[in-house]
Amino acid sequence: MARPDRADDGPEEPRAVALTKSAATADGATKEAAADPSPAPDPVRGAPAQAAPRRRGTTSLLTTGLIAALLVMALVSAGTGAYDIPIGDVLSSVRHRIGLGGQALDRVGESVLWNVRLPRVVLALLVGASLGCAGALMQGVFGNPLAEPGVIGISAGAAVGAVVAIAFGLTFLGNWTVTAAAFIAGLATVSLVYALSRSGGRTEVVTLILTGIAVNAFAGALIGLSVFFADNSAITQITFWQLGSLSQATWPKVLAVLPCALLGLLVAPLSARKLDLLALGERPARHLGVDVERLRITMILVVALLTAAAVAVAGVITFVGLLVPHLLRMAAGPGHRFLVPGSALGGGLVLVSADLAARTVAAPAELPLGVLTALFGSPFFFWLLRRTRRKQGGWA
Repeated sequence: MARPDRADDGPEEPRAVALTKSAATADGATKEAAADPSPAPDPVRGAPAQAAPRRRGTTSLLTTGLIAALLVMALVSAGTGAYDIPIGDVLSSVRHRIGLGGQALDRVGESVLWNVRLPRVVLALLVGASLGCAGALMQGVFGNPLAEPGVIGISAGAAVGAVVAIAFGLTFLGNWTVTAAAFIAGLATVSLVYALSRSGGRTEVVTLILTGIAVNAFAGALIGLSVFFADNSAITQITFWQLGSLSQATWPKVLAVLPCALLGLLVAPLSARKLDLLALGERPARHLGVDVERLRITMILVVALLTAAAVAVAGVITFVGLLVPHLLRMAAGPGHRFLVPGSALGGGLVLVSADLAARTVAAPAELPLGVLTALFGSPFFFWLLRRTRRKQGGWA
């Protein structure tokens, strides 16, 4: 009876040694973890718990910087041009108009500032904010970094609606006709892109870009057909829509686009938390109480509204909604609570600066604003495309 006991003792000794070593290793790891001063990871975000205050500090600093830069650039843009107005005189005139002291400029200066420059600055701010915010929303809804109203054809689709309304003289809603036509066409386009780019419950990057190429080509054909049937005065306006410009900015145009832009910009940040949850995946977002399809439909409507508002007054201006959210995401992380309003501020800053460059770089001539943004945005998109492909190990 002793031999079987000895036989059983043989394997137990290495087993005991292994258990002892494992316990020692676990004990050492526990001691190292106790000695390690680094914060424990956050169970939801997967980041250190102390990263949240640091990120809040970064976003507060970026928000303050964006607001300050936007105010400075707006003042510079309002005072710069063929008729230069010092920034101090601009501030003095603004204070005089709102009843806070100051002094009015001479007759020519007041006319240039309030009838030419300030409508253009305000319109650039609204259009840039709309495009930047729409880009951030689209990237959150589609779940990939290459979504942007211009890249996937929504801007071109909205332009088709505006061009058709101009070419055929549609006036069924008065001053709102062009905006309404752009909104309807933009909504149809974004619905088509959303339906065609989904496969197996997710949005494919390659399908998204190819769909955008096809939509842009089809929109270009419809615009060309509209030009063929339009008269000379309508052709001039259609050319304006294709190239993108703020040269025809007036206060009535600002007032026409203001309700659409403000509605979209006010509604968009309300879904920031849901977009953060959607970034975890559709199934986890549903388990956390997010109605994914309702969220997507709502955000698609908001994107169509913002894009239509921008296209209806400025024509096709691309890459603002792609470039701005990416730069802010690199600086402050992917949280939509900052990213959505921050993209609106950044888009306004970019477009006010681009419009200033468009009318001063080649003075007295004026560069088309859409051409200028595409000239700088295309290399950024190419770099982003290669970076995304390298991260994913190819598209296959």
